[in-house]
Amino acid sequence: MSPRRGEGAVRKLHRNAPIFAALGDETRLTLLTTLCRGSPLSIARLTAGSTLTRQAITKHLQVLQDAGLVRGARRGREYLFELEPEPLDEARRVLDGISRQWDEALARLKTFVER
Repeated sequence: MSPRRGEGAVRKLHRNAPIFAALGDETRLTLLTTLCRGSPLSIARLTAGSTLTRQAITKHLQVLQDAGLVRGARRGREYLFELEPEPLDEARRVLDGISRQWDEALARLKTFVER
């Protein structure tokens, strides 16, 4: 890997770190799963059926919003949140790249061992 290419990969990892950090929490994953189902939802709707307070849900939504995974907008008297799919697509591309690197490393190991 050339130094320039390596620098780009490092920048990409730094850019995506907040996404993976946000995805590393069960509550936030549950919120994303709920938002994946379709229409934008209010904090009241996202809190329904949860043991968490609205304040706790709001803090988790803020982390997701800071990572670019959700966006919120005021509509009338409510503030509604919806999924922002592009960062998830980027995370998938990063994981696919890591998977390819592991596959290549395992193939090299297999070749080495079989010789």
